[in-house]
Amino acid sequence: MSKMKVGIIGATGMVGQRFVLLLHDHPYFEISVLAASPRSAGVSYEESVKGRWKMTAEIPESVRGMIVENANDVDSVAKKVDFVFCAVDMKKDEIKALEEAYAKAEIPVVSNNSANRWTPDVPMLIPEINFSHISILDSQRKRLGTKHGFIVVKPNCSIQSYVAALTPLMDFGVKEVVATTYQAISGAGKTFDQWPEMIDNVIPYIGGEEEKSEQEPLKIWGKVEGDVIVKAVSPLITTQCIRVPVTDGHTAAVFVNFEKKPSKEEIIERWRSFKGLPQELSLPNAPEHFITYFEEDNRPQAALDRDLYKGMGISLGRLREDSLFDYKFVGLAHNTLRGAAGGGVLMAELLYRKGYFDRH
Repeated sequence: MSKMKVGIIGATGMVGQRFVLLLHDHPYFEISVLAASPRSAGVSYEESVKGRWKMTAEIPESVRGMIVENANDVDSVAKKVDFVFCAVDMKKDEIKALEEAYAKAEIPVVSNNSANRWTPDVPMLIPEINFSHISILDSQRKRLGTKHGFIVVKPNCSIQSYVAALTPLMDFGVKEVVATTYQAISGAGKTFDQWPEMIDNVIPYIGGEEEKSEQEPLKIWGKVEGDVIVKAVSPLITTQCIRVPVTDGHTAAVFVNFEKKPSKEEIIERWRSFKGLPQELSLPNAPEHFITYFEEDNRPQAALDRDLYKGMGISLGRLREDSLFDYKFVGLAHNTLRGAAGGGVLMAELLYRKGYFDRH
């Protein structure tokens, strides 16, 4: 079976570079277009990222000489691809217009951007948790006037660990959540060479991050009603988001209250047994175990555990009762893999296996 032809829109940025590494030898997909802003277009990919390649692995040989195309030339790109990943650095209204332009050109869009996360008929997916929201695509296609094109998005990288941890426990009545996230510098698209002021430093503010961290889980836990996804009304979530001097891996310290307090053993059993469609289908980038719970008091650690299952596993630890809340625990997720490009690729793998990229 021939591979599907994929375009990466925003291929020169940090997340775009991750997409390149994840897709250059993929069993389902092959890169046919690398696209970026007009200022990066018209030269080879190697030239376009010269001096700003942020990955530890080398640029794959298969894409070094590929000429970067103008992401705004939708018609040209659309002729060469079956679907696109989108990870552009633009204003939100510009991103929204660009993604809709690709969808209206009958090209499915798997987006890493935040612009369409709150569009009512755009599913915001963590593949193991809420793939059922994909049913909203009939309504979205009707709105866009498309037969094949659509937009799906992944949620913010900061929420991956605690949404994954809380989802298996929802039937205990999760009612209040306090989460403080300690977020790696790659979440800002930076390395220590580019951001030396982050060395030996903590910055207690990340613009817009707390609103996303409090509200996006409610859409993920929401329901499709008619032509929209209606967000859940509970639990009540409050967060603080802090930038810390770590290369990759977002850590969360989480406190939670339940309507029906489970035992510690019940919680750990739920975490260890939880799986979703990616595990059932053995997708290429699906972790064997979605959630791994560590018994050691000093785990999870970013340096030790962020690359669990090639960066696609969720690590949890330090579950214990609390004096104000029912329980507290620590979570960890790799922000540019599970939280960004890897999550997008896993989403695409699931869409592919479920036939959503097929032209009928």
